[in-house]
Amino acid sequence: MLERTPKSPPKIEPLSLNVSRPKWSVMIPSYNCIHYLRKTIESVLLQAPSAEEMQIEVIDDFSTDGDVEALVNEIGKGRVGFYKQTRNVGSLRNFETCINRSIGTLVHILHGDDLVKPGFYEEIDALFKSYPEIGAAFTGCTDFDENDKEIWDSKIILPEPGIIDNWLLKIAQGQLLQTPCIVVKRTVYEHLGSFFGVHYGEDWEMWTRIAAHYPVAYSPKPLAFYRVHNNNITSNSFRTGQNIKDISAVIDTIQNYLPIKERKKLKRKAREKYAYYITMIADGLYHNNTDSKPALLQTAKAVRLHPSKHTLYYFLKISVKVLIRYKAKHQRK
Repeated sequence: MLERTPKSPPKIEPLSLNVSRPKWSVMIPSYNCIHYLRKTIESVLLQAPSAEEMQIEVIDDFSTDGDVEALVNEIGKGRVGFYKQTRNVGSLRNFETCINRSIGTLVHILHGDDLVKPGFYEEIDALFKSYPEIGAAFTGCTDFDENDKEIWDSKIILPEPGIIDNWLLKIAQGQLLQTPCIVVKRTVYEHLGSFFGVHYGEDWEMWTRIAAHYPVAYSPKPLAFYRVHNNNITSNSFRTGQNIKDISAVIDTIQNYLPIKERKKLKRKAREKYAYYITMIADGLYHNNTDSKPALLQTAKAVRLHPSKHTLYYFLKISVKVLIRYKAKHQRK
């Protein structure tokens, strides 16, 4: 039985030369997100070219929240493929299955709760045509909640479409994109392998690994949606503190991809940026959850990750609020 969390990048085998290949493979990993999956599939079908040009397939990680295959068949009407794991293998192995089952030259991993806007594939196609030397291309992205309400847009990296200069040094300092907005050449995955090591931050490690070996292109148009909600790996890791353990491991791994003279500085910046991000998350956790422990845990770990006046302030702030039961008093009013 394969390890649930591979310790090194799993190998992606090249396809046989006699396989008839489309340009696109849109691979949709799903796990217990059936109430979002319909919109995800529909967002692809609204702009999908023919089956000869685009493979679309849902890869289900043994979901228990409904009949995913029936939903796929209803929406896809034969246009969307379906594969179900024989047991729950976890997100990393499910991503690996997605890539191995892809037959297109360009692979788009689109989570079963995320969306793409009309024009996404046209914009990505234009980037690959304009810059054939790139290994991956991505667009701007908008975070939205479980009710499809837009929360915020991703940071604009370039004002116009193009290849990002010094992308490796930029992405090594912190995550700057979400998975639904990026498309990767299958040959890149064949060269570098699949996702590994952690279940939170594994995408950041992958995009940095790609940046260390290939130029990457970008368009500022916000053409993908990343869903923020309370029932996914990210949210669960915030509650347990696993996010900080994983991100620390990712930061250490990323150092291997950097020029030796840049490593110390970029590692410090990465830890500083993520510690700041954690304190912002912790503040929201405290006020939006009945249990205050996750918020206190996050701020305590933020101090360990990067001790500073900022992280210490938030740790003390939330500690005092917990001590005086600040939230409980205000909720009674």
